[in-house]
Amino acid sequence: MINIRQYLDQYVKLTDEEWEIFSSKLIKEKLPKKSLLLLKGEVESHLSFVNKGIVRYYIDKKESQYTFGFAFEQEFASAYDSFLTQTPSRYYVEALTEVELYRITFEDLQNAYAMTENGNAIGRALAEELYLYKFSREMSNQHESATDRYEQLITKQPYFLKQIPLQYIASYIGVTPQTLSKIRKRIS
Repeated sequence: MINIRQYLDQYVKLTDEEWEIFSSKLIKEKLPKKSLLLLKGEVESHLSFVNKGIVRYYIDKKESQYTFGFAFEQEFASAYDSFLTQTPSRYYVEALTEVELYRITFEDLQNAYAMTENGNAIGRALAEELYLYKFSREMSNQHESATDRYEQLITKQPYFLKQIPLQYIASYIGVTPQTLSKIRKRIS
């Protein structure tokens, strides 16, 4: 759990007492590869910290799946819009690999916010980080080529890319698997 504290301390330094309140509400969970953390139509009740593994976000279409996001080790994972609004999710959240998560329920997180001086500051910082990630991804999709998006993924997550099936990477950068193969050959 020390990784979570280090992660949170990047934003706001928690006192030992605040950390004790927050960490006492965390549940450690290990899930096998391909486990669904959340089904479309369910309400997201957990905010999860990915201690080990990769989480994938996708929309299931009639003939294919559209991967629109990943959460890697040392990142938070959640259908965050559903979590915040406590409304049904419009997409799936899947353990792409075997994962080890530290999870906190919506109710426990709200209690931790109320019981700690720095809780709201951490919540705001995490929400701002998720917003900036989403905004950056949208701008990348609008203004950068698929090759540029693939190269950014290689730069940011080289180790994990070997664990992600190519069809998911292709979907994530907005191309067909065949086009991704051409991009990879050109870069090599």
